[in-house]
Amino acid sequence: MKAPGKKRSPARAEPRRAQTRARAEARARPASERVRGEWLRRVEAEYRSAAVTQHLVLWLLQLGASPDLVSAGLRIVRDELAHASMSHRAFVAAGGRGGPRLARESLELPRTPGEPLENDVARACVDVFCLGETVAVRLFKELRERARVPAARRVLDRVLRDEVRHRDFGWTLLEWLLAQPGGAGARMRELVAGELPGAFERVRALYAPPDAQGESTLGPGDSSWGLMPAARYGELLRMTLERDYVPRFSRLGIDARAAWG
Repeated sequence: MKAPGKKRSPARAEPRRAQTRARAEARARPASERVRGEWLRRVEAEYRSAAVTQHLVLWLLQLGASPDLVSAGLRIVRDELAHASMSHRAFVAAGGRGGPRLARESLELPRTPGEPLENDVARACVDVFCLGETVAVRLFKELRERARVPAARRVLDRVLRDEVRHRDFGWTLLEWLLAQPGGAGARMRELVAGELPGAFERVRALYAPPDAQGESTLGPGDSSWGLMPAARYGELLRMTLERDYVPRFSRLGIDARAAWG
């Protein structure tokens, strides 16, 4: 029994109201098991991004990076946590139960023994932001255009808006690393150019694996929940190569087309 005169906290009530509203909206478009699995994967990905970015921000503090870069990184952490929470609401609206199970080892950035911290900052910057967040802008734009279920559309509206800023953070950070004085910037440029082929292999394995080419269409029910065919990911990745990776790296004196192979 609720104590007389005691009111429920608005902060606690809001997530419950949001989930109730999302479930009501979703009844008109029943979700498949694939939809639930994809939204749960997004919860995991967004939470992992928050943890990894927080770790990168710690490294930036240790390097004495500018307050603007540090503050921008911390804002991204907050964004990713919000994305994870919103994605979980979409998962629940789709009929999902429970939550993600994340290995703690996946929530941190690796250090390379015997190398300067700057090198690992550059690797994380390129992998997570210059490549990952740059292609994410195109991916989420497409997913948002397909989404018709409000519970999914709300998440994708927010994520797409934030991803543009996350992408820009990565390229700003890379420019800062390459501008270090005393020959450090030149050494960093050489490191990035050498690491880029491997980074491209990882992003291809994630978004354009060979077995994904066979799925070029998707049922309207799954599309309405903000999903797209596996083959479309590869097409958007190749578009990102031509329109983003090649020109952006070229302005920094790095040949992305040669690194792509």
